[in-house]
Amino acid sequence: MAESMKGLKRTHRCAELSTANVGENVTVMGWVQKQRNKGGIIFVDLRDRTGILQIIFEEADCGSEYFAKAMKLRSEFVVAVEGRVEARSGAVNENLATGAIEVRAKSLRILSESETPPFPIEENSKTKEELRLKYRFLDLRRPDLQRNMMVRSQVATLTRSFLADEGFFEIETPTLIKSTPEGARDYLVPSRVHPGSFYALPQSPQLFKQLLMCSGYDRYFQLARCYRDEDLRADRQPEFTQIDMELSFVDVDDVLDVNERLLQKLFKEICGFDLALPIQRMTWKEAMDRFGSDKPDLRFGMELCDVSDVVRNTEFAVFKGALENGGSVRGINAEGQGHMPRKKIDALVEFAKGYGAKGLAYLSIQEDGSYKSSFAKFMTEEELKALVDAMGGKPGDLLLFAADKNKVVYDVLGALRLELARQLDLLKKDDFRFLWVTEFPLLEYSEEENRYVAMHHPFTMPMEEDLDLLDTDPGAVRAKAYDIVLNGTELGGGSVRIHQADIQEKMFEVLGFSKERAQEQFGFLLEAFKYGVPPHAGLAYGLDRVVMLMVGADSIRDVIAFPKVKDASCLMTEAPAPVDKKQLEELGIEVLPEEEKAE
Repeated sequence: MAESMKGLKRTHRCAELSTANVGENVTVMGWVQKQRNKGGIIFVDLRDRTGILQIIFEEADCGSEYFAKAMKLRSEFVVAVEGRVEARSGAVNENLATGAIEVRAKSLRILSESETPPFPIEENSKTKEELRLKYRFLDLRRPDLQRNMMVRSQVATLTRSFLADEGFFEIETPTLIKSTPEGARDYLVPSRVHPGSFYALPQSPQLFKQLLMCSGYDRYFQLARCYRDEDLRADRQPEFTQIDMELSFVDVDDVLDVNERLLQKLFKEICGFDLALPIQRMTWKEAMDRFGSDKPDLRFGMELCDVSDVVRNTEFAVFKGALENGGSVRGINAEGQGHMPRKKIDALVEFAKGYGAKGLAYLSIQEDGSYKSSFAKFMTEEELKALVDAMGGKPGDLLLFAADKNKVVYDVLGALRLELARQLDLLKKDDFRFLWVTEFPLLEYSEEENRYVAMHHPFTMPMEEDLDLLDTDPGAVRAKAYDIVLNGTELGGGSVRIHQADIQEKMFEVLGFSKERAQEQFGFLLEAFKYGVPPHAGLAYGLDRVVMLMVGADSIRDVIAFPKVKDASCLMTEAPAPVDKKQLEELGIEVLPEEEKAE
């Protein structure tokens, strides 16, 4: 029978007690981690969100009734204990914050009993993730997950106080909005009051935060819930949280400055990490040329090296063909890996094929200076030496080359350098290497749609010096866009927005939007822009990603209280689920049987 805690008041959480409290009478409450009956003395590890505290029950202290009750305690029972703090009589437990003390119990109440949980509540659980997510309410009791959730809360609190001090207002924007089919797929919400019409859930608060700038709020922020109906990956969820902000009367440097100081504060207070400012900046083009990625990981070298000119006149058909088709030949030097067995190199070739490569050329430099290579027979000694020199190769190194269109070469070598870094254990989670990537292309060409599409969104400002290129060479136009990258993960991104009507009109024209279509999708924003709009810019972070990197988790699921799995379902609540026929009738919606859908 569960008892009431009436008349009892908790005096301390478990790990708030220390040797300073020895001799005090305390009341603690929490979950039983484990009970050990040593005959005549019962040890109970009591757990709450702060940690674990050892409780001792001896009949002489607590009486036979409470001692008998203590014998019944099992894992996850919820209890209240009154007792006296003492220095440990046995050995001190160095692994426990409260390892030097224990509480000698005088009374015990069992507030709630528990069935045997489906898995042990412990740090670094080896239990399969599916089972842990089905019982997420138990999984969230584990100390490592609780620490993650506390860090997340701390990030939110610090962000709010920092931005408030910087003159930002926190303003909520609507969750039921109009669908604008640019970007990812919208989640749609049917309207009962307007049959046949739908709201969308916001993919971001983009248009609303720009409207707030038009309304004169100057500096806005929000911890915004966002929704995207896209295929999931490890670091994606259908719903996620952004630290979203927009500022008026600013240019790129102003946005970067306030955000550098925000990151400096967060990483100092939470991780004890001193972030030196300013954060390094790199243009998009330099990032692609050096790292094959627009979110480069700077924790290790292995930079890409363009050897197109060095191999231009060789007879090796793979190199020759790539260059004739307007592509390039680039390589990376895996220093000290010249002894890598052929089997491992073959595995890297297969890995590269997964990123679009037809193959991977390699050359290993033996300790005696001779070469072992997949293409040596197609090149002269002089050509091979020139190639090795261009790559900074020395005895014991392994050189790997990709030859194809630039996009494929970047994708392959960008992924390959990360894979090698993983294999060589070069990725230290507490080595925080920040980078701003700037000057992104404004547009990218979509073969599928046969037109240019906005790399960020249609309101991104082109760099002034590139405006003339919008008519002649749209693909070469750079944007006033910037991403903040940490250890190969994009934490957030943003841009200066277009605030001049003529540039916005031009942008829509280049994107293939008719005036009618632009009006239909973004009419309310374009209308607002007729009434005096300040120059403005913004940025949004993925809060989940920031916290994931701070705590060294491998997936954002570890820092979200109730995450969804790969098919966007929740294993605990079993959402999404069919709904009552009456609800559908009220909405004027009919669900087709599977066989009809397929037709």
